[in-house]
Amino acid sequence: MPPRWPAPAVVAAGAASAAAEPPAPMAITRIASGAPWEALVGYCRAVVAPPFVFVSGTVGRHPDTGDLPPDVESQCANALTIIGRALAAAGSDFAQVVRVTYYLPNRADFEPCWPQLRAAFGAHPPASTVIFAALLDPAMKIEIEVTALLPG
Repeated sequence: MPPRWPAPAVVAAGAASAAAEPPAPMAITRIASGAPWEALVGYCRAVVAPPFVFVSGTVGRHPDTGDLPPDVESQCANALTIIGRALAAAGSDFAQVVRVTYYLPNRADFEPCWPQLRAAFGAHPPASTVIFAALLDPAMKIEIEVTALLPG
């Protein structure tokens, strides 16, 4: 017979003292990268909602010029740079990423990115999902979205 998982612990409703104070509201911080699409669409590069950092889907435009290189490897590098900057602004880094989602229109473009992705996440690989779907601009070859923890 296979081993059984332990039953989950259940806390009874009303177990907390009636005199307990409600938790303080969570401070949410929004981080903008300055990209023009943030204001046009109505989003920000990242949202810090402790203990998490949610980084928006990030395509491979050059982080300083906005140019979109033609190859997937350069687009992947640019997306990782933008994500790294957002994580740093939030007080986190790639070692704290717990979830990553990749969006690519072309399956063949994913494997060339693997070396950069391994380098970015190193010894701390996150849970991952790959979705093959059209992106906003046909010249876009990859979009990367991450969720990270705040250290500490």
